[in-house]
Amino acid sequence: MSRKRTLGPKKKLALLLSAATVAGGGAFVMATTSNASPPEATTKAAADSSVCQGLATALGNNERFIEGQKANPDAQSEARIANREAVIAQIKVQQEASGCTVGESAQGSQAAQPEQPAPSQPAQGEQAGQGEQAGQGQQAGGDAGAAAGEQVCNGSTVTLSGEGGAPAASSNQFPAGTKLKVTNLDNNKSTTVEVTSVSGSCVLLNNAAFEQVREAGKFLIRRAVIEKVG
Repeated sequence: MSRKRTLGPKKKLALLLSAATVAGGGAFVMATTSNASPPEATTKAAADSSVCQGLATALGNNERFIEGQKANPDAQSEARIANREAVIAQIKVQQEASGCTVGESAQGSQAAQPEQPAPSQPAQGEQAGQGEQAGQGQQAGGDAGAAAGEQVCNGSTVTLSGEGGAPAASSNQFPAGTKLKVTNLDNNKSTTVEVTSVSGSCVLLNNAAFEQVREAGKFLIRRAVIEKVG
């Protein structure tokens, strides 16, 4: 007859302790894994992304416009400021959705333009015997006096104002009704729009106009040709 082997009390205790140790270790690993914090999402600055730079420039241009309205208010300033504040709020939503630093602001290449005299002031001064230097007079007071077909806003980048509606532009150089042709040299797309409001840059395109010339995923046109066509 075969003899049934049985474990002694000491061996049973050792096996139980081993099993408890293994189970406890597994529970510890699971707890450690479940309690591990997910990696923090990183945000990009304007210098790290052309998308973020475009949004920061758009935000900065709108902020500068609001500052100008507060410094020199008129009957319509309150409504203009409220509109631009709504635009800024939308730009911040876009910054967050694009992984950019929310609220980061940058100024466009025409940052110095608002400090210059209005176009009509130097134009009157230049008419007093300095016709041969008309080009210099335009640079001092803006491009509003440029003839149809002339290239204007030289060196400017182009971004969006964040405003809705039909394709249009805003400008601190050209009066309402001026027609401008904006060409994006990076994709050879162009749009002709009418200036309908004032902004803090030589030219800002509203959302609809910017969509006609933008590159996918970008909110800034670095290489642009802007022409006055009417």
